[in-house]
Amino acid sequence: MKKQLILLLYLFFVTNIFAQISGYVKDKSMQAVPGVNIRWAGTNEGTVSDADGHFRLNTSEDNNILIFSNVAYNPDSIDISKIEKQDRMEVILDDAISLSEVTITKQRLGKIKSRTAVFNVETLNTHELRKAACCNLSESFETNASVDVSYSDAATGAKQIKLLGLSGTYVQMLTENIPNLRGLSAAYGMGYIPGPWMESIQISKGTASVKNGYEAIAGQINVEYKKPQNSDKVSLNLFTSSTGRTEVNADAAVKLNEKLATSVLLHASDEFLTLDENKDGYMDLPMVKQYNLANRWYYKNNGYILQAFVRGLSEKRTGGRTDDSYKIGVNTERYEFFVKNGFLFGEDEAKHNHEAGEEHEHHNQSSLGIILNGTIQNQNARYGLKNYDGHQNNLYANLIYDASFGEYHKISTGASFNADAIDEKLAVNILPENLSRTEYVPGIFAEYTFTRKALTAMAGFRADHNSVYGTFITPRFHIRYNILDHVHLRASAGKGYRSPNVLAENNFLLASNRKLNIAPDLKMENAWNYGFTVHGFIPVFGKELSLMGEWFYTDFNNQVVIDMDTDPHAVNFSNLQGRSYASSFQIEANIEPVKGLTVTLAHRMNDVKTTINENLREKPLTNRTKSLMTLSYQSPLRKWQYDFTTQFNGGGRLPDPDSNRPLWEREFKPFTIMNAQITRNFKTWSVYGGAENITGFVQKNPIIDIQNPFGTDFDASMVWGPMHGRTFYLGFRWALAKSSN
Repeated sequence: MKKQLILLLYLFFVTNIFAQISGYVKDKSMQAVPGVNIRWAGTNEGTVSDADGHFRLNTSEDNNILIFSNVAYNPDSIDISKIEKQDRMEVILDDAISLSEVTITKQRLGKIKSRTAVFNVETLNTHELRKAACCNLSESFETNASVDVSYSDAATGAKQIKLLGLSGTYVQMLTENIPNLRGLSAAYGMGYIPGPWMESIQISKGTASVKNGYEAIAGQINVEYKKPQNSDKVSLNLFTSSTGRTEVNADAAVKLNEKLATSVLLHASDEFLTLDENKDGYMDLPMVKQYNLANRWYYKNNGYILQAFVRGLSEKRTGGRTDDSYKIGVNTERYEFFVKNGFLFGEDEAKHNHEAGEEHEHHNQSSLGIILNGTIQNQNARYGLKNYDGHQNNLYANLIYDASFGEYHKISTGASFNADAIDEKLAVNILPENLSRTEYVPGIFAEYTFTRKALTAMAGFRADHNSVYGTFITPRFHIRYNILDHVHLRASAGKGYRSPNVLAENNFLLASNRKLNIAPDLKMENAWNYGFTVHGFIPVFGKELSLMGEWFYTDFNNQVVIDMDTDPHAVNFSNLQGRSYASSFQIEANIEPVKGLTVTLAHRMNDVKTTINENLREKPLTNRTKSLMTLSYQSPLRKWQYDFTTQFNGGGRLPDPDSNRPLWEREFKPFTIMNAQITRNFKTWSVYGGAENITGFVQKNPIIDIQNPFGTDFDASMVWGPMHGRTFYLGFRWALAKSSN
């Protein structure tokens, strides 16, 4: 029996100055539905709901019928002439029972730039993540123009991200808006989140909301896991590649009753081949075995919502020489949980008023959120003759109160507490002191948002006290203004702070024989970030061209400088003496020139400089430019999908070599990476296959003095390109969709 579309329409505002209609699209669980096509019947005039489910479009003089369509939901239409006040509406879509010859039951627009959010935020959902072999978080950005992912070194397989030309340590990593992947998990944590577990990824550039903490300097990346109330009953994802990587992902969701749902998520992966394509005697990729198990709960009763999550991870990675004369081994055990409690006030009253046909323009609603998160991670590592043991306990709590007052005003306030204990031991006497420490950071915050017509302004601040570094204030400001219906401006300014976790975040450097010189009493890092964005939605021959230009500037007041130039046999960590900044300019265009074909073109320029030995110099191992082109085509019945990505990575500077014995060049050259994938969709399952690094480009001689792994010149940290050549892969997906009841 096919489900019916449920429509709830009510008035929020009384003004209709610009002859527009607007509203929100949600599903039955009241979750925002992005990527819904909204158009006037019989025309190509329309829009698409953004990441928040919001839409806005001009009224039509000749048409009263609005069509709402999305592959994951039953289509329907609305006659707006029957609506007395059509300023803003809430549209609730019902899930489609079956999608003839289509396997993805939650397929939506892959990349969504929010048109209403005050932040510069981009959402990557399941459809986008499936355009490439996304086996974990580090592999989720291959089709993204803003985030760069590269290997940290040539031996351990550790990966790092870069945003706005800065390393991932300056990006606040969140899971479900909870700070995560920090400290000990920074080096290898990008591989801890399985791709099939992710529902979406939100990328926010620049300073973000103060509600999630003070650590966002370059931006935020938030991962949303699958929710039991919205997930398929059972799903399965199998993957294998020519590099010897095999993966099994399985999850099951059970709706116990109308209020309670739970799910179990399982992941197992094994990279079992000893690859040495360049015949240098070292593994091109480490062998990695990883197991993940998670259990999630969801409960909703009237105005109360509970979400709980518990997860365990075990990982073992082995690298180094193929003959075991130089061996790298990293063993990790990680356990984490979170409990989120939400209390909604005024929901029942608003529902009663709506059912009674009453419209209250200035209805005040509020909510209270209580978040508790805990993490335990143990890491035992061997890098040749060096043994590293790390242990981290983290406890995080956040209390958030949100309240709206009338049409225009919203206030968020609350308090947070973070306890972080890191214990590190290195069995080589190269450190001046014990770097183990415990931090207690209580904090308070407040944020005010004003929204009226085309303007949204947000101002926030936080005050935190770190038991090690003292008290500090974090101010942040954001503004969005629509100068025209199709042209949006955004500007932001704000400060960010972070504690230096030198050894924990950079222990992959132990795979080299550079001496670690860590200055005593390192101070907190802090920087100002400024951003400006122009985003236009331009009609082109009945299609919409999304064209965006953005500029971000990060100015460090204090920074922990990683100096690999002063001494080619050492890495010096010290606080900044002088200037350090990162300037990033990017332009991006998105369009669907013909039905089923989406095209993305982007180009970025980075100018990143740091003072080293009193000289302002270009930061090494940073690409000066990057260009991206993605092509994605779906056949008319969505049976076939073709995806192609080209990345052009510009050159950059390498750390200074030894002038008496130069073992590497001073610059690395530009290179291009091409990836392609084909997917065949059936009713409940699909198969996909593809190739990565089609041209087979690899960095030559990524390990310095490779024949002497215990000598002073041995260095695996000079990585700027791919470590392995062309890779082929094959995968299988199957899902038993959730019940229609």
